[in-house]
Amino acid sequence: MDAFYASVEQRDQPDLRGRPVIVGADPKGRGVVSAASYEARRFGVRSAMPISRAARLCPHAAFLPVDMAKYRAVSVQIMGILADFSPLVEPVSVDEAFIDLTGTESLFGSPLEAVRRIKQRIRDETQLTASAGLAANKFVAKVASDLQKPDGLVAVAAGGEARFLAPLPVDLIWGVGRVTAKALGDLGLATIGRLQTMPRSVLARRFGKHGEHLHDLAFGRDDRPVEPFGLPKSVGAEETFDADCTDAELFRTTLRAQAERVAAELREGGFAAARITLKLRLAPFETHTRSATGEPTQDGLELYRRARVLLERERVTRPVRLIGLSAGRLGPAGVGQLGLFDPHAVRRERLARVVDRLTERFGEGAVIPATLLPPKRDVRPPG
Repeated sequence: MDAFYASVEQRDQPDLRGRPVIVGADPKGRGVVSAASYEARRFGVRSAMPISRAARLCPHAAFLPVDMAKYRAVSVQIMGILADFSPLVEPVSVDEAFIDLTGTESLFGSPLEAVRRIKQRIRDETQLTASAGLAANKFVAKVASDLQKPDGLVAVAAGGEARFLAPLPVDLIWGVGRVTAKALGDLGLATIGRLQTMPRSVLARRFGKHGEHLHDLAFGRDDRPVEPFGLPKSVGAEETFDADCTDAELFRTTLRAQAERVAAELREGGFAAARITLKLRLAPFETHTRSATGEPTQDGLELYRRARVLLERERVTRPVRLIGLSAGRLGPAGVGQLGLFDPHAVRRERLARVVDRLTERFGEGAVIPATLLPPKRDVRPPG
């Protein structure tokens, strides 16, 4: 989807159409941009940019808070449209998915015609535009989908993947971030075409297994299937503080609240997490992560305990801008052995499910751990 959050807001608020729209944190605060309309992008505003910088670049933009409930509802509608064209739909995020059109020709015509029909239905039913890439595999389709936004459609013929990729910059390859792009640039490999000239063995010596993977992707080789029933990779929560923070107690209470939110999401999806990751962004913009793996759990207190151990190992000595907790290595709930070591685990699990039902009935925050309650003020009678 094209500038999804911002486009939904422009659709629902006609006075915002044609204006720069930035969805994210309060522009007077310290969060980041979640989405920027194409009008805002002309001023250099991009997703994940600090919101304060976006406000400097485009001070006349309309700044709106994130409304995930609304965006998820539109996403469900769009994924339903895709499912009408193939049972093989793999959502990647709330605004992006892969769809395998193999074998649908008798129903919808050629794959190219099917993609045109999908785009038109999305426009007709949601009043939003989508950009699409059509190719023989997921990697090339993803690259193609980003090249002619908004409302684009780029098709790459089977067998033409290497030729299509050759003029593009290497940082469009999955797994090539800033560090790898610089390392490739130092070798004179600024484009994918230049990367294609490098022997696989040389890349393997320089980058290990990742080098072999880079070689495959440079030629557009990607044999991963579209997996419609894949588990999410992780569930997380994070918070940007209003001011750079050194308060260890605030770090702990923030993590405690995040652990409960993540645990509730795990239980709602029927997952348990074996890997816990702590994320800290130190001022001005340096990110550290620490992870630990243990028995799968969906217990908020257990998630917090593991995250707190990671926090204590980090020994934070500089102000913190953001703190976050994510749960990964997800699997079906009820598989781990935690109950053998923690006699209270079963009781806490039952309690958590009661809390989930109360939350569903009375709203988020109806029941919270006592440690998250604000401190009582000492109120004394007059005189």
